[in-house]
Amino acid sequence: MKTKLLRVVLLSLVIFMMNSCSSDSDAATVEIKSEVIENYSYTTSELETMNLINEYRISVGLNALQKINHLSYKAEEHDDYMIENNIVNHDNFTDRSQNIIKALGAKSVSENIAYNYRTPQAVIDAWLLSVGHKENIEGNFTHFGISIRENPVNGRKYYTNIFVKI
Repeated sequence: MKTKLLRVVLLSLVIFMMNSCSSDSDAATVEIKSEVIENYSYTTSELETMNLINEYRISVGLNALQKINHLSYKAEEHDDYMIENNIVNHDNFTDRSQNIIKALGAKSVSENIAYNYRTPQAVIDAWLLSVGHKENIEGNFTHFGISIRENPVNGRKYYTNIFVKI
């Protein structure tokens, strides 16, 4: 019984990890600007995760990404939404990406999410094993943001990582 349950959980994680989202903007310039959130307080885990992503990108010959607080704020909003609704998904990604395109003039936006990884290294390892998430990490991006929030009820962590090209 325990083996069967473990298989179901692992299969669910694999299916979940295969999902990632992206959005492109064809507009050369964006005339309407949304409010840009400039302040964000990073946790040690968030900074470590960003460093691991940049270390990986550099190791495969890509540019390091610069953090933008507005992206981390939008990621935090999504983590809070997932915790509040007890779900793990990319709901409202179009709204997030449109806000980012308008606010920052981003040309493309992608997003990785994850759930219930204990350490930054564990989530990075899982993302790199998933084709879609790895494509986002290795994508033609210039900036990123991240939020890692813990559900106060069960202690499980929610991760939202947003990538943009500006």
